[in-house]
Amino acid sequence: MAWVGGVLYFFMLVLLVGGGARASGTVHAVGSLLAASLLVGVVRRMPLLALAITLFGSTAVVVFTPGSVHVNLSVWYQGQFLSYLAVDLVLGFIVATCTRRAAIVAVAVSFAVQLLVVSGFAGGDNLAVNGVISLLALAACCMVGLLIRERREHAVALRSQEVAEAVTAERLRIARELHDMVAHSIGIIAIQAGVGSRVIQTQPAEARQALLAIESTSRETLSGLRRTLVALRQADLDAAASGHAPLAPSPGLEDIERLAAATADAGVCVDVRRSGEQRPLPADIDLSAYRIVQEALTNVVRHAGTGRCRVAIDYGDEELFVEVVDDGRGVTDRGSAHGFGIVGMRERVGLLHGHLSAGPRPEGGFRVAARLPLPEPVGVPVEAR
Repeated sequence: MAWVGGVLYFFMLVLLVGGGARASGTVHAVGSLLAASLLVGVVRRMPLLALAITLFGSTAVVVFTPGSVHVNLSVWYQGQFLSYLAVDLVLGFIVATCTRRAAIVAVAVSFAVQLLVVSGFAGGDNLAVNGVISLLALAACCMVGLLIRERREHAVALRSQEVAEAVTAERLRIARELHDMVAHSIGIIAIQAGVGSRVIQTQPAEARQALLAIESTSRETLSGLRRTLVALRQADLDAAASGHAPLAPSPGLEDIERLAAATADAGVCVDVRRSGEQRPLPADIDLSAYRIVQEALTNVVRHAGTGRCRVAIDYGDEELFVEVVDDGRGVTDRGSAHGFGIVGMRERVGLLHGHLSAGPRPEGGFRVAARLPLPEPVGVPVEAR
């Protein structure tokens, strides 16, 4: 279609130049300007070629229109330079879309041709006027093209920045998930391995229980890692239909008892207390609350040096309150207080616009408490009768 438009454009130029000898120069210029609309396909695919075609066609309209041999009829051509508006429009498109070097060359060539033609065919006092008008039209189209180019480059830069920020946020989320999942499991495995190694000679039954706990925790951790890796490699939702096993749902507060049982296997008895109206929570809040409890229990197992702790979950009307309290050593030797565990908790709570407090208790031990605001329930308006 682009080449058809180019052929039709040249055909229209032949009609304009060869016929209509008594028509004014303005009519010829407007006709050539309208004929340039046939080059839209060429402009989009090969803008430099379109510029050469329009520059040739506009110059032909000025130079070869019948009557151009009469020097006395210079007024005949005063509107004929309107044909160069087509050149200026194509030039603006080039400035907006092509490389800067190509745009500079195109502007220089177009300006030189128009200046030569206007100087040769604008007579007397009209030379300065026509020259200034041609220059202004060319500059205006180039400025519009430059503005469009800058807006497009700015939009691309903003898009790239958004993509980079999204990638960074996703990496942080994955890092938090892996840390929370793996750190807890490895902590339990380390405790159980230590217990097994100490009692394997004297208490084979206890050692067997420790090895079973290690096996169960290891399998669960491997399953979680597999789900994470599959989710990372899954390019889109259609990949789920390509034979992959369905991904298990993310853990939530409903799994706290199972987490408490795994922690008990590591030697820390967990007392879980729930209050308030238990109800389904948004997925992000449910997962974050679970991960906070998981990380806090991991710290108790690793650093508290105690055999008991308490987990309190309060389902309030406006917020979810989660608290993990132990009566261990407090901040002494608690390396995670300056590590990634509490930092990850603060990031999770911050993303949900909540509040986290973590620190030693005056009466001894350590306390982690998180308040996560809950969205207001959406009510169905009852229509008045």
